[in-house]
Amino acid sequence: MKKIFTLIFIITLAAFTPVFAADKKNEGHLEYMNIQWWEKFGDENLTNNLLKLYEKNYDLKNAALKVKENEQAVKMQFANELPQISLSGDLSRDLRGPYQQYGSLAIPNYSQYNYLLPITAGYEVDIWGSNRLRTKSVKQQLEMVKQAERATYIALTSDFASNYFNLIKADEFLALQEELIKTQEDIVAKTADKYNIGLCSINELLSEERMLTTLKEEKNLHIKTREILINAMRVYLADSADNIERSGYENVNLMKDIPLEYSTDIISNRPDFLQEEANIKRIGFDVRVAKREFLPKFVIYGQIGLNAYHLDTLFNSASQFFNAGVMPSIDLFSGGRKIALLKFKKLEYQEALNSYQKTILEGIKEVNSGIAEYKTASDNYNESFKRLGIQGKIYSLAQDKHDIGTASDLDVLFAKEAYLAIKKEEVSNKINSLISTIGLYKAAGGVDLYKINENL
Repeated sequence: MKKIFTLIFIITLAAFTPVFAADKKNEGHLEYMNIQWWEKFGDENLTNNLLKLYEKNYDLKNAALKVKENEQAVKMQFANELPQISLSGDLSRDLRGPYQQYGSLAIPNYSQYNYLLPITAGYEVDIWGSNRLRTKSVKQQLEMVKQAERATYIALTSDFASNYFNLIKADEFLALQEELIKTQEDIVAKTADKYNIGLCSINELLSEERMLTTLKEEKNLHIKTREILINAMRVYLADSADNIERSGYENVNLMKDIPLEYSTDIISNRPDFLQEEANIKRIGFDVRVAKREFLPKFVIYGQIGLNAYHLDTLFNSASQFFNAGVMPSIDLFSGGRKIALLKFKKLEYQEALNSYQKTILEGIKEVNSGIAEYKTASDNYNESFKRLGIQGKIYSLAQDKHDIGTASDLDVLFAKEAYLAIKKEEVSNKINSLISTIGLYKAAGGVDLYKINENL
């Protein structure tokens, strides 16, 4: 018998010894990046930068850690459904008074040690399923965190891609601005020659010089915009010294033939919708738990161990003890706490339903707004492209007229300047069209827009 108890204590102590497993590499959720969608933009630099974002971004790492934290919360709650076993030792020394009388029995003063090593087990019988419902509630909380992580991926990739194309636009704007400044400098020089020989007024010359300063100011703004975008993207990539590799504007491709009609079921792809859905289920479980708080609880408990007054007799059979029982309990009065808790959870459930309905409306609004922005941006680009073609012809005609002597150098320079100004509009509208596509992708819940109607 002594060997059996010794074995029980050794096993118990081993069970409480911490075991440190090797940390698993955090692989994240690459599927949330939806790389197949971004590859359709035909920009290898964009795809490579998004992969760097996946590997380095701290917000994505924290989102993954939040999921892992809540996975542990589920495990902790599930542990409440299992029996609890504990080992608690006690060493005490009794010091009695000089004389104690128990009826006719007189006990003189004494002192002694007391060695107590019990293993205590307890288990709340989940008759009403309360602990199971609590675990289900925590699992829904985990689902909400997972959707929050997915929302972080969608938001970060969309914002990064928008910044990426805006950076390409800033590069192109700077190149065009440099050419505009050079053209305007030539106009100022030609106008100065005309003024010197009396063919124009001083006001005309000053006007052209003023235009030159305006163009230089615009250049400074484009430089600032580019630096701000680069610094922001470095934060996304978690590297303040990282060079942002990017393509030239001539390699930017528009997304064409994107569907402009979607089923309202498109909302079911959005993380916020799925979060609200999980939240309703979570609070629904909490309401059911609150109702079961009015029912009695039953705890099965037991204790086995050793109790001795001398260390050398601790493992003797005479020192062994065991007790077990069932402990029913019910709160007869709790000051209205349980009723208040039930009402609180019901109100919270109604609030969650309202948030759910609002999320549906907000989602539909964002998708419709995204479609309108995409359509407007695409139409504007088409018009600016046509306008650029017309101005290109005007510029070409001015050069032809110059070659045959019917147009001056200034006529050609003015035509070129007008062409460059419209080129900037065309660049802006093209990039805006791409960014509106990204906005629609984000509003649709990060789903491939070409396949979204197939998935519903």
